[in-house]
Amino acid sequence: MATMGPWSRVRAAKCQMLVTSFFVLLLGLSMATLAALTYFGAHFAVLGHASSDRTPYEAMHRWAFYVGISLAGLLTLGAVLGAAATVREAGGLMAGGFLCFALVFGALVQVAFWRFHNPTQVEDALLDAYDLVYDRAVKNLSGTPRQQLVAIQDTFLCCGKSSPFSLLGDVEAGLCQGEQAARQDCLVGIRSFLRTHRDIASTLTGIGLAAMVYAMLLSSFLWFAIRSGGSLDRKGKYTLSRRVPGCQPQEPSFFRRSQGSPKLQPATEADVLHGHLGASGPSGGPRLLQDD
Repeated sequence: MATMGPWSRVRAAKCQMLVTSFFVLLLGLSMATLAALTYFGAHFAVLGHASSDRTPYEAMHRWAFYVGISLAGLLTLGAVLGAAATVREAGGLMAGGFLCFALVFGALVQVAFWRFHNPTQVEDALLDAYDLVYDRAVKNLSGTPRQQLVAIQDTFLCCGKSSPFSLLGDVEAGLCQGEQAARQDCLVGIRSFLRTHRDIASTLTGIGLAAMVYAMLLSSFLWFAIRSGGSLDRKGKYTLSRRVPGCQPQEPSFFRRSQGSPKLQPATEADVLHGHLGASGPSGGPRLLQDD
């Protein structure tokens, strides 16, 4: 089986870079969609409206949105720069795409590291926010906390929460009546929703890490190919600016002038005696002789 030549490998890398850029663009759009759903989605928004700005949940809510939008922007920019650099064979654009991919890779590594060391921090923040609204509603059944609790329960299709001692007071039992009593526990419903959301985010993070490694390898390879002076002709054949066989590399101007000038030959003793010295004068230095 014949091996691929260097030009075939470059052409294959360019095709792969275009496909990878399109895939990275889709990945950026997916992360932007996930960030928007995290911030504006009904499940997260209803808890955000019920909780105050000083709660850990609200701070984490904003942080997740800003990180997701930033990653989506870098992914989109890297995909556009990578595709444009591949088509135009621009080394500067390719370097910019590589930088975007490297930044996204570093950010995703940080997110994965934080998620590994704090696996329940997001879940605890949401459950604490619900507990706060629930306690307020128990103390004030006719005010705004009661309306906020009802909105949360209708969104998550749940009602109340189970007591650790399996005993509920009259007020807690009065929160779930009729059809609402058949709903699941809100703590269970919130955990189930977060599990689905966490699985989607983890999948996008893993795919993003793998895609960034592959995109960085492709962009670095193509950057070196572009810097070496390669280009594709109209027939689709990749060529590099190579030396013509049998031609010596161009030398500095000093040596070129020396080669084009008359050759220097030492003066013989007979020439010195007859006074036929060349341009070197009577000092006995070499004289200039034209080639025959």
